[in-house]
Amino acid sequence: MNFRAIGAIYVFEMSRTLRTLLQSIVSPVISTCLYFVVFGAAIGSRISEIDGVSYGAFIVPGLIMLSLLTQSVSNAAFGIYFPRFTGTIYELLSAPVSALEIVIGYVGAAATKSIALGLIILATAALIVPLNIAHPLWMAAFLVLTAVTFSLLGFIIGIWAETFEQLQIVPLLVITPLTFLGGSFYSIDMLPPVWQTVSLFNPVVYLVSGFRWSFTEISDVGVGVSLGMTCLFLVICLMIIGWIFKTGYRLKT
Repeated sequence: MNFRAIGAIYVFEMSRTLRTLLQSIVSPVISTCLYFVVFGAAIGSRISEIDGVSYGAFIVPGLIMLSLLTQSVSNAAFGIYFPRFTGTIYELLSAPVSALEIVIGYVGAAATKSIALGLIILATAALIVPLNIAHPLWMAAFLVLTAVTFSLLGFIIGIWAETFEQLQIVPLLVITPLTFLGGSFYSIDMLPPVWQTVSLFNPVVYLVSGFRWSFTEISDVGVGVSLGMTCLFLVICLMIIGWIFKTGYRLKT
């Protein structure tokens, strides 16, 4: 394992975040605070509790997950797309660096940024609403696992995309709607039976449900099912990336 190569990629990606601190950290935190104001104050005044938990505390895991998913995908996608755009990807592919080391470097950096952002949002939320994390270790596990999984998805998108516009298609038109419809701001038990069944086909439901359980011990699906679905998605992303490097899909052309 070439740890020097992994470290070089990781440090370069992390330094890019420091150069764009307003866009990478401050902007998502401000957006999340606005969600707190709109949903927590405006809607929360009409919904006092959900399953014995105040509405403000109930939406915190969903808001963290919303930022975590979108930022993980965007960071990883842009991180690998930019070398393709400038042509420096060929220098990386010709260097004595394996595909695994490349993935660890880029995905590790993207996941680190997302986890840091999630923790900042969590600390900000604690200043606004009273929070109680019932299972801190499970919370950390879901946070890391989700960040890594969706950073892998972003890596795939960054290789697939041919324009900057395509980089935004999946986060804006797929990830964000699925997160809003995945129980971030409500419990799917509040939906009619038909829509409850439909919601179970949304993979984000399992991520939000498991993450919320670590806070409140309330979940729409079993925590074991949530963990299993997240791991399954992780394995699928790894298989796709393995195929990309094996075939050279959009890397060698």
